[in-house]
Amino acid sequence: MSTQTMDVKARVRDYILENLMFSSDPSELADDVSLLDRGVIDSTGVLEVVLFLEESFGLQVKASQMLPQNFDSVDNIVAFVQRQQQGGA
Repeated sequence: MSTQTMDVKARVRDYILENLMFSSDPSELADDVSLLDRGVIDSTGVLEVVLFLEESFGLQVKASQMLPQNFDSVDNIVAFVQRQQQGGA
């Protein structure tokens, strides 16, 4: 895993833990756990994450990209950020 990937993952995990789970315990959030199934994120939470990603990584997230498969886990969010940074969809 590249340093850039680890940095993105760390920033995304920290944001979700602090702002959506109100915790600082990284053991409470596995990278592959469904944020929707655990009730960590809902439609408002997705918007908060999108704003965080846009501000932190300089992304432009389209409404058509705000799908569960892009925002349902830390791993999915990191993969989405990487695709966006590489100019992908």
